[in-house]
Amino acid sequence: MIILDTDFLVNSIKYKVDVISQLNDEYPGVEIGIIDKTIDELRSVNNPNSRAAIHLVKLKNLEVIETDKLNIVDILILDNVSEGDMVATQDQQLKRRLKKRDIKVLTIRQKKYVK
Repeated sequence: MIILDTDFLVNSIKYKVDVISQLNDEYPGVEIGIIDKTIDELRSVNNPNSRAAIHLVKLKNLEVIETDKLNIVDILILDNVSEGDMVATQDQQLKRRLKKRDIKVLTIRQKKYVK
C-alpha cells in the first residue's frame, strides 16, 4: 500500500502534479490510501488546495485507513505502516523516521513528478 500524507496531497494540487496517475503507472496494482485524520487536517486548513485535495481523494476513491484519531497524522502513519508499504510525504522529519524503519518514501521532485 502507498499511504499519502497531508502535505503531499496539498503540494500535488499546488504544483498541479497528477500523483495518482503517476503512482498507478509506477506501481501498478498497489493500493493507494490515506489516514482518516488526513481528511480532518485538510478540512481544518480550509484553503483552495486543501478543498481540491479532499475532492481528489473522493474522485479517485482512495482507501481511507480508519484509526483512533488520537494522534497527529505522522504518528498515525508510523503506527499503520508495515514492511512493504510506501509513504508519500514532503515532511523531512517524517521521512527520516520512515527511513530508519526501512519504509520506502516517495516525494514530489522538481514540482513535476513523484520519485
